[in-house]
Amino acid sequence: MKFIFSLIAAILLFFQPGLESLRESYAKANLSNANTETFINTADKASSSDVVIQGYKAAAKIMEAKITKQNRKALVKSGATNLESLVKSNPNNIELRVIRMSVQENIPKIVGYRGSLKDDKNFILNNYNKQSGSLKNYVKRFAAQSKTMTAAEKASLK
Repeated sequence: MKFIFSLIAAILLFFQPGLESLRESYAKANLSNANTETFINTADKASSSDVVIQGYKAAAKIMEAKITKQNRKALVKSGATNLESLVKSNPNNIELRVIRMSVQENIPKIVGYRGSLKDDKNFILNNYNKQSGSLKNYVKRFAAQSKTMTAAEKASLK
């Protein structure tokens, strides 16, 4: 009986979306409402206490306001509060900074959630070289489409 339970648990964990699938889905989320929905669903299926995955879940909550008609303000507020809390608890996590910066770049100005763009940009530029290869590639792809980074800043990310 324990073996069967362990096997079922292993299968369920195997099919849960991981960090790479969240990154990939997030990178495409702003291209269309369908991609946004896909990202939200991917984030909902991810069940981990990892702070980066929790950051993507917070971003999904904020992005849900883009495609829903109800509780938009509450979704943005809840997601932003969660994301801010994660960044405050993990101030040296570059991926959380990338998530927050991309959310703030893409959220309408009227919402007023744009206060950390310069701080996050500076943190990303100053700490880029300390990251692993796969994370550097992810940050570089984000920077390439960033509205906040200048061409020279984008070019400095090698």
